[in-house]
Amino acid sequence: MRKIILGCLGIALLLSSCVSQKKYADMEAKAKEAQDLLNSATVKLNSCLEDKAAATSKMKTLEDQNAFLKANNQDLINNMGNLTTLTSKGADNLEKSLESLKEKDLTIRKLNDAITRRDSVNLALVQSLKGVLGNLDDEDIEISVEKGVVFVSISDKLLFRSGSFNVTKRAKEILGKVAQVVNNKPDFEFMVEGHTDTDPYNSGVLYDNWDLSVKRATSVVRILQKDYGVDPKRMTAAGRGEYIPVSDTDKAKNRRTRIVVLPKIDQFYSMIEEGMKDPEIN
Repeated sequence: MRKIILGCLGIALLLSSCVSQKKYADMEAKAKEAQDLLNSATVKLNSCLEDKAAATSKMKTLEDQNAFLKANNQDLINNMGNLTTLTSKGADNLEKSLESLKEKDLTIRKLNDAITRRDSVNLALVQSLKGVLGNLDDEDIEISVEKGVVFVSISDKLLFRSGSFNVTKRAKEILGKVAQVVNNKPDFEFMVEGHTDTDPYNSGVLYDNWDLSVKRATSVVRILQKDYGVDPKRMTAAGRGEYIPVSDTDKAKNRRTRIVVLPKIDQFYSMIEEGMKDPEIN
């Protein structure tokens, strides 16, 4: 277009000498109009090019955003799948935990029931012992329950003379009353413990307080077996010597014979099994 205009201008110059002044002015006006149109077209072209570049850049940005959103959407879908799997596993784990808690709760209830039954049996045993021995001095005989075990502690002044392991006649009467109770409780075993004070044994028949405590325990179990018919399989004789004192100041309290009533382990488990059959527990 620029060449055309220049050509027209050249022709105008050539013909300027042969055309009228009016025609020259018209041609000049048309040339200017054409130049203005060219300038306007150039401006619009540049604007279109700029718009195209902006549109291309925006399209690239939108394409990038679209790709990001697609990838993010896929990640969300994958996460939802993983979350569903985790939720399912969590529900399974929760159900298993609840079942485990139920089993533990059931076991605790069974154990508590067995302990309650054991304590009831021990209470009945204590009441029976106190019933037959209730007329004796409390300082000479003490009946107690510690950690589910019944203890009958008898002062040596009721059972033996000083330094001796021969049971006195009065002691045989006391042991007969104890035998009356234990014979009525065949489900229990018991241990007879001999205890001494710290004074050394020096009569020459035995070696030391160990020997004396053991001999006193065996003397008691023999009386219970031979005179009162207690099954020897239920009894254990033990000597503790001077090593488990109950008083640091009163030696007389340490000289004692203790009968430890032991419930059979299988009996305790039987209590648990009975509790398992209880319809309220089941």
